Amino acid sequence: MKTIALIARPKKPEAVALAKDIIAKFPDRKFLVEEHLGESLGIKATPQAEIAATSELCVILGGDGTLIHGARVFRGKSLPLVGINLGSLGFMTEIPVPEAIDTLKQIFDGKARIDSRMKLTCRLFRGDKPVPLIDDEVLNDVVINKSALAKIAAHETWLDGAYVATYNADGVIFSTPTGSTAYSLSAGGPIVHPAVDCVVVTPICPHALTQRPVVVPGDQLLSVKLTSDLEDVYLTIDGQVGVPLQKGDRIEVQKSPNRLLLVRNPRLDYFAILRQKLHWGER
Repeated sequence: MKTIALIARPKKPEAVALAKDIIAKFPDRKFLVEEHLGESLGIKATPQAEIAATSELCVILGGDGTLIHGARVFRGKSLPLVGINLGSLGFMTEIPVPEAIDTLKQIFDGKARIDSRMKLTCRLFRGDKPVPLIDDEVLNDVVINKSALAKIAAHETWLDGAYVATYNADGVIFSTPTGSTAYSLSAGGPIVHPAVDCVVVTPICPHALTQRPVVVPGDQLLSVKLTSDLEDVYLTIDGQVGVPLQKGDRIEVQKSPNRLLLVRNPRLDYFAILRQKLHWGER
């Protein structure tokens, strides 16, 4: 791995300092950076398309939101991402700053432990016509949600042509296992091990309290149609792309053929991460 992308959270002095350290510690590598980081480092930035086409490894300097941005840069490309945690939670950015250089040395020596994470694709239809989305590839979740003052909406939900339920709710979350510890968890959804290929369907504040989150096979097509009059309801992909919805819109969600390759912290397993981030008790 000779060509390395550095993706950093904007306006984060700690990210700039760490980027300088990484570049200095590995002078035999070529580092590609986006414009905002290039300006802070005083080096030439690389266009995002070139970063996506030529990088062999991506180093994320930030939190899980920055890693999601990095995953969008490399959508459709099987490229390992390593997350150095400069955020608050960091379920995916597992590497603490003091271990960043040693972890990169292990990766360059071919000793990295890599997870393959499931992603989703999302399509929006208005009538029978597809509505183009800025990005249709999903690492964490697809969310249908209302604004603060809007009424609850009816979400008619189907799985591979079989009717599931109509969720009269503030919204519905369709989450990957990776995203099960994000918005879905705060809405009452289960934690799903990332090795399981499935989709978690979590209604947000459903009017019927018996409507609970369900876990469905990842290779089946989920379809949701909005059947009520709508006020300020939005489709949001990974918390980064938002589209206003209309009555009759249909959203289709299914497993993507592309996956995310995530470099793991060699000192922590998945449940150690959960204990650390969720403050579970130690034995």
